[in-house]
Amino acid sequence: MPDLLKMTLDGLGPLVPARFRSDTPVVPVVRLSGIIGTVTQWRPGLTLASQAKVLDKAFGVRNARAVALLINSPGGSPAQSHLIFRRIRELAAEKKLPVLAFVEDVGASGGYMLSCAADEIFADPFSVVGSIGVVSGGFGFEKLIDKIGVERRLHTSGERKAMLDPFLPEKPEDVERLKTIQKDIHEHFIALVKERRDSRLAGADETLFSGEFWTAPGALKLGLIDGIGELRSVLRERYGEKVRTPLISAEKGSLVRRLIGLRTPDLSLPRLADDLIATLEERAIWSRYGL
Repeated sequence: MPDLLKMTLDGLGPLVPARFRSDTPVVPVVRLSGIIGTVTQWRPGLTLASQAKVLDKAFGVRNARAVALLINSPGGSPAQSHLIFRRIRELAAEKKLPVLAFVEDVGASGGYMLSCAADEIFADPFSVVGSIGVVSGGFGFEKLIDKIGVERRLHTSGERKAMLDPFLPEKPEDVERLKTIQKDIHEHFIALVKERRDSRLAGADETLFSGEFWTAPGALKLGLIDGIGELRSVLRERYGEKVRTPLISAEKGSLVRRLIGLRTPDLSLPRLADDLIATLEERAIWSRYGL
């Protein structure tokens, strides 16, 4: 029956809307934009939970020739970056569809990991690409709270449970432990990039994986991307002028449902401090790339 319906629709030709015709190429587009991971209670970043249904929907589009990823992210959580990466690769293998990534302002760190989920990566000449490394940032407030007369009260079970608490003095042994974890994550990141980019990589490891980043021409020379261009022109050149590129986004519930789901904001000092730190760190991540 589906084949009969397909033949009927194709036979009607121009009388049938393009979205119902099998001869009209379709490349659904998924936008992956922002910090990866939870930023604050009120501004969640990119996570697998927020993107899973969107990706399922994109890879399920009828007549899709490929799936395009619009990426604009300076990175964030390594775990969430990898979870989204894995879901894209699993769906690509299941649906047997190629994936094309298009970097906008930034595809760096975890944002570059998302780009590596694609079979080909394109970027604008002014895009920032790379930063294959691991960074942890924070602020120390112990002198500030002493100055304003605030007493820090923290009770833990486990001698390192409060490791790197921003309201306590930093300990050398805690920093060393953090660096060990960073090294482990970095090695996994390097292995992922090498697996996905393989023989296309043209630079030395010391350069590629130093945490440095480049604009698109430099990234192209190093094999971190496959071409310079933007989504519309690349897809038209590849699939024809009539290619459709529907943007796939999350379904938004009714205003009432969303309002019911909102929690009363936690205005306690620790929560406000955490939100302030998260906001400053988010701003710092973007500013690292001149944005």
